[in-house]
Amino acid sequence: MLTDVQIRKAKAADKPYKLTDGGGLHIYVSPAGGKLWRLRYEFDGREKLLSLGPYPSVGLAEARDAAASAKRFLREGRDPAVEKRLRRLQVATGRSSTFEAIAREWHELNKGHWVEQHAFDVLHSLERDVFPDLGSVPIKDITAANVIAVLRQIEDRPAVETARRIRQRMSAVFVYAIASGRAENDPAAAVQKAMKPLKKGRQPAVTDLEQARTILRRADETPASPVTKLALRLLALTALRPGTLIAAPWVEFEGLDPQAPIWIVPAERMKLRLQYKDDQNRDHLVPLSTQALDVLRALRVLTGRTPYLFPNQRHAHRPASENAIGYLLNRAGYHHRHVPHGWRATFSTVMNERYKHDRHIIDLMLAHVPKNAVEGAYNRAEHLDRRIELAQAWADLLMIKQMPVKDLLNLRRSPKPGRETAAVI
Repeated sequence: MLTDVQIRKAKAADKPYKLTDGGGLHIYVSPAGGKLWRLRYEFDGREKLLSLGPYPSVGLAEARDAAASAKRFLREGRDPAVEKRLRRLQVATGRSSTFEAIAREWHELNKGHWVEQHAFDVLHSLERDVFPDLGSVPIKDITAANVIAVLRQIEDRPAVETARRIRQRMSAVFVYAIASGRAENDPAAAVQKAMKPLKKGRQPAVTDLEQARTILRRADETPASPVTKLALRLLALTALRPGTLIAAPWVEFEGLDPQAPIWIVPAERMKLRLQYKDDQNRDHLVPLSTQALDVLRALRVLTGRTPYLFPNQRHAHRPASENAIGYLLNRAGYHHRHVPHGWRATFSTVMNERYKHDRHIIDLMLAHVPKNAVEGAYNRAEHLDRRIELAQAWADLLMIKQMPVKDLLNLRRSPKPGRETAAVI
């Protein structure tokens, strides 16, 4: 039988040779000096070789144990080489069967059916809220108790609606794992009834015109970045969705008609089904009032050298977060009273009260497509002249007694210290 000293002292030769330990176990010494443990055995009437690993990574005692294990397989009628391949497969499968690995597979499979922003939101929510706790766990080992523990942390932020969306996404991952043979049940489905109830309702919004004017005045008086204040003002004037406004690039404002300036928001940036995202007929036309043009001129001075009207403070090549507008409203005293998205309700309520016969046109200005037009042709320029008139009428109503843009730029900028500061544009 071999000794460790013999193996260490074995030198390379012109031809490969073997140092035998007995029972078929031996060291194969290559002409380059490499030393590899092998086991010679017979299975099904054929002589075979099983590689057990290189020396000294695999020591003498470890090699003998591996040989003994292989011989146990032989006594049970199993081929040690096949068993070795199965073990490797199990290890590889284990690595690809964690929740994170399968979730990323599922996301890659489905992202082509989603709009880009939704695809980002889905993966980001899992990376932020699920992977830190469950990402490295084999998906078949995850229990309903594990899932509800993760969701409780989200609910307690509080973010009850977010928790429900993440539960749905986790459930989809489990279903995918079941279909691909890597899980047997969906614990995310089992916890659905155990989640905190969601209080459904409209997002808070002020719908009285005078109170809406007061919001702008109080926001203007609140210390904040002038870019954030201009974002709030332009949001109120255009009644766009906050996400659409905040991601607006300057290129969309090139070549505006000076007589009738129309901002064309491409369909790909609108809240539309994926099949409509490349349909130019579904671009959204936003008539720009004189007050909106004043905001754009001021913004051009502040951010005109960046790709976006509202660039991210740290990464100017990215748009800012719409949270900045919400934080400004909160500091101005409108927490749970008026949110950025609320300007759409304000515009709709005020204008429908004054222009009852223009309800259909007001819906078009809000990019509300009538249900009977969803699947058919959509005329983006329908009633455009009247929409231009209504946009200016809204701006004239809203901006009564508001601070001129040039004065707004000279106000104190720094908000009070706090969590919101990091999000200010």
